[in-house]
Amino acid sequence: MKKLVTIVGARPQFIKVAPVSRVIRQHCEEILVNTGQHYDFKMSGIFFDELQIPRPDYDLGVGSQSHGKQTALMLQAIEEVLLKENPDGVLVYGDTNSTLAGALAASKLHFPVFHIEAGLRSYNKRMPEEINRVMTDHVSDLLFAPTETAVRNLALENIRDGVRVSGDVMYDAMLYNSEIAKNMFGDALHGMKSKGYYLCTIHRAENTDNPKMLGAIMQALAELEVPVLLPLHPRTRKLLSTYGLAELLSAKSNIHIIEPVSYLEMLVLENEALAIITDSGGVQKEAYFARVPCFTLRSETEWVETVDIGWNMLVDPLTMDLKSLITAYQQPAYQEGLYGDGRAAHKITADICAFLGGDTHR
Repeated sequence: MKKLVTIVGARPQFIKVAPVSRVIRQHCEEILVNTGQHYDFKMSGIFFDELQIPRPDYDLGVGSQSHGKQTALMLQAIEEVLLKENPDGVLVYGDTNSTLAGALAASKLHFPVFHIEAGLRSYNKRMPEEINRVMTDHVSDLLFAPTETAVRNLALENIRDGVRVSGDVMYDAMLYNSEIAKNMFGDALHGMKSKGYYLCTIHRAENTDNPKMLGAIMQALAELEVPVLLPLHPRTRKLLSTYGLAELLSAKSNIHIIEPVSYLEMLVLENEALAIITDSGGVQKEAYFARVPCFTLRSETEWVETVDIGWNMLVDPLTMDLKSLITAYQQPAYQEGLYGDGRAAHKITADICAFLGGDTHR
């Protein structure tokens, strides 16, 4: 049986790894490595329990660091794991520092790299995620693109070999978990009424590390007439106090701050929201899956399909009026199938097994 090392470390990756590991382990031995990039239990540990992900074989415990230090510590630790395990291939997800460290360590040791969620581009190189995803794609042997747009992005960079259109594993995860989430958290709306609130998440550095931008976002939320439910990332909460913005929020009765929620609870909150306001790539897609309008607090997105069909609108809080945009929004007809058929994990597993010389069927 072939051996794969899977490297994860952040909330979105735990969601993605669940459906893939479920299928991969039917055909391969999988060694799961958690870098510890998200070290808070609400941000990481609970996902292993809730999504029934096998406990990591290695927990590197890197934690929060500067980008350079965090990536370097991961690179060193992952290299040691790979030398010990000697796998047939290394599986990485998305665009985090964990992704880049895993891809670099594997490629330098000449282990094949398999990148799930390849080909995404925001074309904003000020985003650490953009650097991570571009560099990972250029050292990968199999590149699993969720959309045809992602395939075209890769072709523009002369990456054609090993590219596969798999669909999006987050769609797999949503289909598998929706009913489970409803049964567990169907009534847990934190005092909100169904379709009577906006759900908001803010965490990206370009929004949180800039006091002017974060202040503009919070002011825009405070001006909304519908209640705003705000599960607040610990780092964002700390920065609000640092910038003197916590007083603004406490004075606004329409903003309801709660602790970070688990993935299953988030699915319910997304499904029951009137609209979603976010800077998260994953939440943009989950809004589309839930057929809920999304307003993305960024000037660009790697998930352009949701914008093209009108279910997602890009908003610059410094130059655009969020309240007016939400009020004027006209919901378009829903378009099915932007991100595959819900069998991405099976397609990915089949292609990896074929690459490694194993047998399975897509």
